[in-house]
Amino acid sequence: MSNSNTKLEILGYDDKEKVFTVKAQSGQTVKIVDTFAEMFPLWAGRVLITAQNEKWAQIAASLTTGFATSVIAASAEAAIERAVPADQTPDKRPGVLIQIYNRDRFELKHQLMERIGQCTMTCPTTAAFNGLQGKRTLNVGSSLRYFGDGFQKKTMVGGRKCWKIPVMEGVFIVEDGFGAMEAVAGGNFMIFAETQETGLQAAEAAADAIRANAPDVIMPFPGGVCRAGSKAGSLKYKLKASTNHPYCPTLKTLVPDSVVPDGVNSVYEIVINGLTLDAVKNAMKQGVTAAANMPGIVKISSGNYGGKLGPFKAFLKDAIGATS
Repeated sequence: MSNSNTKLEILGYDDKEKVFTVKAQSGQTVKIVDTFAEMFPLWAGRVLITAQNEKWAQIAASLTTGFATSVIAASAEAAIERAVPADQTPDKRPGVLIQIYNRDRFELKHQLMERIGQCTMTCPTTAAFNGLQGKRTLNVGSSLRYFGDGFQKKTMVGGRKCWKIPVMEGVFIVEDGFGAMEAVAGGNFMIFAETQETGLQAAEAAADAIRANAPDVIMPFPGGVCRAGSKAGSLKYKLKASTNHPYCPTLKTLVPDSVVPDGVNSVYEIVINGLTLDAVKNAMKQGVTAAANMPGIVKISSGNYGGKLGPFKAFLKDAIGATS
């Protein structure tokens, strides 16, 4: 991990607006709303994909975590966590850790089987190992073995019970059981920027800082950045979710509940899932600090439903060190 970001300097607090004013290392001032990200439990699994080289490990990891931004409409929430060097993997080949989240452990098992079976097993040279010692063990490999049509064999790799499934290339190795645990989903913060360009630069900096300095988390949206945040339900249609209109700059003069201030023309959201609440809190700290240090950022806030969505909270005042 790289060095943590420099702490933001708190210049003041507006009791009426409930907003901190902070000074970034770059010298600019940014408004940080005194609010919190509200999070909820999802079941998580973690897969270590190894391959002949980093190229194929990354390809398999990218495919296995596809179409998995939000359980609102996607079949799972998933993303790459980090690369793992060959000397730390069971088969001594380069690897990539991914995380996959779902509402319950039964659906999680189904997603692990489908994604490993369809995306990892079909990718050249790959193997799939459990990456999590969770409270539950899901029989993923022992179910996927049936693809071997009776020709599958038990094997041990790095002291782990695995299955050797014959494929056209040679064999696919998959661990017998995969750990699962209740984890934390929905950590978030919103970056309010003067322009789309400055907003995206700040969002990229935030995502990069989280990858470098925040272990045990993933950011399931593309590149770690979401430009189309949603709200529960719809004002007009029968939908589970619709565009988060109070955060849309093009609607700020059209809707009475807009939270987009003057001078802001682009808003990006960073969404974080993590194996623990502390991991998500650390990721928010790293991301908020990095975003605030970028030019053209006016305000940073978080989304919540007043505590009705889930039991976990991560406060922005903690992320900026206002309570330390």
